[in-house]
Amino acid sequence: MRDKLKIALLAPVWIRIPPESYGGIEIVVSLLADGLVDRGHDVTLFASGDSITRAKLVSVYDKPQKDRIGWVLPDIFHAASAFDYCRREGFDIIHDHMGFSGVALGLGSATPVLSTLHGEFNELTRPFYERFKDAVYYNAISEYQKRCAPELRYVNTVYNAIDFGSYPVQTKKSGYLLALSRLSPSKGAHLAIQAAKKLNRRLIIAGKLDAGDDTAYFEKMIEPYVDDRQICFLGEVSEERKRELMAGADCFVFPIQWDEPFGLVMLEAMAAGTPVVAFNRGAASEVIAPGLSGYIVETFDEMVGMIDAAAGLDPLACRQWAESQFSIGRMIDGYIDNYWHILRAEGRIAQPLTLA
Repeated sequence: MRDKLKIALLAPVWIRIPPESYGGIEIVVSLLADGLVDRGHDVTLFASGDSITRAKLVSVYDKPQKDRIGWVLPDIFHAASAFDYCRREGFDIIHDHMGFSGVALGLGSATPVLSTLHGEFNELTRPFYERFKDAVYYNAISEYQKRCAPELRYVNTVYNAIDFGSYPVQTKKSGYLLALSRLSPSKGAHLAIQAAKKLNRRLIIAGKLDAGDDTAYFEKMIEPYVDDRQICFLGEVSEERKRELMAGADCFVFPIQWDEPFGLVMLEAMAAGTPVVAFNRGAASEVIAPGLSGYIVETFDEMVGMIDAAAGLDPLACRQWAESQFSIGRMIDGYIDNYWHILRAEGRIAQPLTLA
């Protein structure tokens, strides 16, 4: 049996690989592509032409289509071109991170397709996945996500990962709280402000602000409280600046208002030795080890009460626990195991298979 695989990785075309700032999916795909190459696999990455990767790069757009996010044409042209290339080149497996277009095109693929689910299941997305539940194999990024649509054809859950080596740990903190995410009602930055005011603590807010509803939310719920003394807003920051902010914070406040299927930003905080206080939504309980890397809370008052307790946790123990659970190596091992499982299930390898 061959021990090396020819793997196609399909990334969204909206943001380059790796991202220069915001882009959780793109971080994961970048780490996976380079890690698989380092393991000796033959990897082709389908992404924007300015992407930086150790894999072979194939693209139909020289630049990311960030200004066209949500448009059908860039997405389907990128995905269909990738599947057409795969038909001609003969891959062992196609690993899709694009979502709807990758799943729909995977239905007609002679090559087995694994689709990693990066989004939520809701009243809009659920009918799609119910219709295409057997079109491809699915990787959930948390057990919570898998429970939301148990009828899909799942492989073993593989959690997301980050490059822990790129996050410096700062044991002597700088005395501020941090809220870093896209500025939208679902992320709950306004509650971080309320908590900081109740505790009389300094809060730094940073993140991406989109036009439309997010801007309206920011202008009403965030901006009136920004005084550049107790409440500071930095906007979208670079990856380097993000790491500095994470390292210096006493506590990362994550008052999430939706059931996020993973929450990569929590890992980034813990990688810097900064514990997280998060509402018990989505996969938060799978990402945080209470009393070691932060706390899970049910209410706003409980969140306020646990921030100082979290700030007293050992930064090195916080980092060590997170790295033991969510390392790049662990993610790559999980995906490689799933690739072989799928090939066995498809009869490409004559060995028995038990899927999750």
